[in-house]
Amino acid sequence: MLHLTATDEEDLAVISAQMQDAVIRAGDMKLLKKPRKFAFVANRFAWDALPEQQRRRCGVTITSVQSAIRNGPKQLNPDTVLSLLAMTFVADTNEPSGTLRLDFSGGHSFTLEVECLDVTLDDLGPAWGTDHVPDHKLDGAT
Repeated sequence: MLHLTATDEEDLAVISAQMQDAVIRAGDMKLLKKPRKFAFVANRFAWDALPEQQRRRCGVTITSVQSAIRNGPKQLNPDTVLSLLAMTFVADTNEPSGTLRLDFSGGHSFTLEVECLDVTLDDLGPAWGTDHVPDHKLDGAT
């Protein structure tokens, strides 16, 4: 089971890699204004468990969030399932603040303005087997 924390871009790259292809219900993402957190639960493909094919329920918390903007092709229904592609951070000139971006398949993304980079990933329970392994090959590729 993973417990990871990111406070710089190198740490975030590790979390992003572990979260690649995680599936998330739009209704399971929430901006909590008072504690200034953005949080979500997801079913991540357990890249760390290969060659076993597993998924794990996990929680991700991002702190010190000043604002959150959703970008995408249409309004999201709470039951819409999104697949996370990557999490990236660009520091402002007055570090440690910056922009944390969560990119999803289908052109959806969230842009979070943060005072500093502080992301935590925690696995929440046991893994379960899956027959589906994410595949990033393009149609017609060899």
